[in-house]
Amino acid sequence: MIHKQTKKKSYDLALSLQKAELAYSLPPRFYTSNTLAKQEIELFFRKSWIGVGRSDSLPDPGNYMTLDVANQQIILLRDSTSKLRAFANTCRHRNARIIDGHGTCKGLRCPFHSWFYDLEGKLISAPNMTSAVGFKKDNNGLISYLAEERFGFIFVSLSKDTPSIDKHLGNFANFHKPWSLEKLVTVRRREIIVDCNWKMFLEVFNEYYHLPFVHPNSVNSIYKKPEPADEVTGNFATQFGLTVGTGGLLEGSQDHALPDIPGLDDEAKMGARYTWLFPNITFAANKDAMWCYEAYPMGPNRCQVYQTACFPLHSTKLKDFKKKSFQYFDRLDKALDEDIPALMNQQRGMSCSDALPGRFQPELESNVASFAFWYAGKW
Repeated sequence: MIHKQTKKKSYDLALSLQKAELAYSLPPRFYTSNTLAKQEIELFFRKSWIGVGRSDSLPDPGNYMTLDVANQQIILLRDSTSKLRAFANTCRHRNARIIDGHGTCKGLRCPFHSWFYDLEGKLISAPNMTSAVGFKKDNNGLISYLAEERFGFIFVSLSKDTPSIDKHLGNFANFHKPWSLEKLVTVRRREIIVDCNWKMFLEVFNEYYHLPFVHPNSVNSIYKKPEPADEVTGNFATQFGLTVGTGGLLEGSQDHALPDIPGLDDEAKMGARYTWLFPNITFAANKDAMWCYEAYPMGPNRCQVYQTACFPLHSTKLKDFKKKSFQYFDRLDKALDEDIPALMNQQRGMSCSDALPGRFQPELESNVASFAFWYAGKW
């Protein structure tokens, strides 16, 4: 049954709970409402696994980085056994922020009153607290969160009741094994602030429909019509498509291509797999490289984005890697420079008081339709 669009149904998430060939996009209000943006943070960023980067950003014990995303303040670090840990970036004494940036440490010391925690989050010293009746250091360790690593990605959950990461990912491994994602090396990571909703940003990197109109002279001719969306059991959407050359480079820069990722099968060498790990991380696995984006809300019409470019280790050791890698970065940056004005314009259109959900192009927007189905089912 195809719904007749009316103003009454303009906020009806049920319109998205259908197969792509019947489904409507998410109601515009979910891209513009301050109230819903706050509810999203609770529902999707505090009660679900979120992707927060690549494992090789913290290679050694004592390595740490801080994250300030979606109203969360998080410390990620490797403990003394190389286990990944996630803590709230707030002291258990009087809640001062503990640390900023990234680096290497032997422990975490609060700059306000010098409470010191080891790499496992245990409180080791608290000066002059002996007169505090009943005070025990064992009861005052850092607030900890769930942290896991799979396929070279870091995942964090702020809720202890979240299902296991393996249940969250389902049959993800079945579709991504050829690329050996966990072996790819991060070469560049950059932060961008974009004036559009976080969902909107991730959507544009998961659909082919806009390519001839937004990227007519940069990457459009590289991509052929994609294969049908894959049937998955986890919280993700994925779609493979053939390419002319590599999707990692611009149309005019294909002669700068790096060697293929070792171990790829014949099909994987002929295209790219675009995957959206719900809610907030997406990536493209090409035959020679992978790029990924994390997106975090900064209100309804702005988002914080991290772009990461990864390559196989053997490519990074080539004499001309630096020169060739610049061509890959140039592709990422130019395509993004074309996407951002389109996204900002879409955000303006979403704010129209009479805006309504629209129909998907099933073959070219299948990942976006899958996300809309998943998202609508969580409310």
